[in-house]
Amino acid sequence: MDLTAIRKRFKNCSCGREHDFSIKEIATGSGITTETGEILKRNGFLGNLLLVADENTLEAADGVVESLEKAGFKLKKRIYKDLRVAEMKEVEAIEELLSEEDGVISVGSGSLNDIARLAAARKNKPLCLFATAPSMDGFASYCAPITDGNFKITYPAKSPEVIVADSKILASAPAFLKSAGFGDMVGKYVGLIDWKVSALVSGEYYCDEVASLTREAVDELMLIADKVTENDEETAMKVFEGLVKTGIGMSLVKTSRPASGTEHILSHFWECKKLLDGKLSDFHGRKVGVATLLIMKEYEKFAKKEDVVIRDEVIDWEEVKKAYGALYPEVEKLNNPPISHEIDIFSIKKHWQEIRNIVKEMPGENVIREKMKAAGCPTEASEIDVSEELKELGMKFHPHMRHRISLMRLKFLFE
Repeated sequence: MDLTAIRKRFKNCSCGREHDFSIKEIATGSGITTETGEILKRNGFLGNLLLVADENTLEAADGVVESLEKAGFKLKKRIYKDLRVAEMKEVEAIEELLSEEDGVISVGSGSLNDIARLAAARKNKPLCLFATAPSMDGFASYCAPITDGNFKITYPAKSPEVIVADSKILASAPAFLKSAGFGDMVGKYVGLIDWKVSALVSGEYYCDEVASLTREAVDELMLIADKVTENDEETAMKVFEGLVKTGIGMSLVKTSRPASGTEHILSHFWECKKLLDGKLSDFHGRKVGVATLLIMKEYEKFAKKEDVVIRDEVIDWEEVKKAYGALYPEVEKLNNPPISHEIDIFSIKKHWQEIRNIVKEMPGENVIREKMKAAGCPTEASEIDVSEELKELGMKFHPHMRHRISLMRLKFLFE
């Protein structure tokens, strides 16, 4: 990936803001694992590194430890059996281990990267992410979704200085993880709708160029949906690069808006509710894909409305409290005051035709569904172990889980 070209593209951006990101190098190639140590050395990493991984990712990245040691790095290791949830207690554990280290390399994706990203930011240490599956968009992101007390919050964190991706490893990743990456990507269509709608009704900052970067990345992957699960290095690298581009988009504007909308919040709602019951949820991208279909179906219904009637917001907070249970204290904080109090509610009606067009500019739910099926993604809540009751509960109450404008959040204000 040509980072110089991306930086050039966003120089003197029409939005008026300066854009940049901290990544020095994205090293990709077939069999590049053996070069990892030298890649880190040429990017200024010093001798003592903390290696964060789990048993699965370390096995997938066979040869990475040897490469680091051959290059002269001394490794302290934090190896989990199978890390599925990025918890704050693990961030704090890594912070403590990092106190005497010069940097950190996280081998894996998803939760492993998230805890390393936040810990490295808090200790101001260099970070390398070694990708083992093209399963989520967090490789280049600056933020990290972390669970604390079963409630998930996205924290500003650290974009890595170096990303290493061996196409052999990515191609041989389990098919369900590659499908998860595709599911995470199609969610960007909802995220882009929400971002632009928020800009219209609230004046939130919006960059059309960054939004275009995300849209291009997703559209490109839609063209190769039927190849996603194949053990093919070229396809795996295209999926990985698409995920990285959306992460760069987040870093360029220092917000998750270019890559995350209400579909991510719905996924997080399901995850948190299952954690309350002592259960793990399905992989992030698989949940996001299913959530995307549910949200796009609603948005298409909204877009069919030729006009809307604005109404005062009436929310039964006792009902919200019942829905969230033990999570409600955090939800109450986020909704005091409700985000609807921060906007001119009549701006929804004023911009309604533009809002309709924003939705219509995206692929429809049926188109996305067919591409997801071709990519081996689940398309029904039952396929990701989300019951009908939990699905409907999430659809109704998830907008309160974030202090963020989305079209689903605004529906409480129009009919």
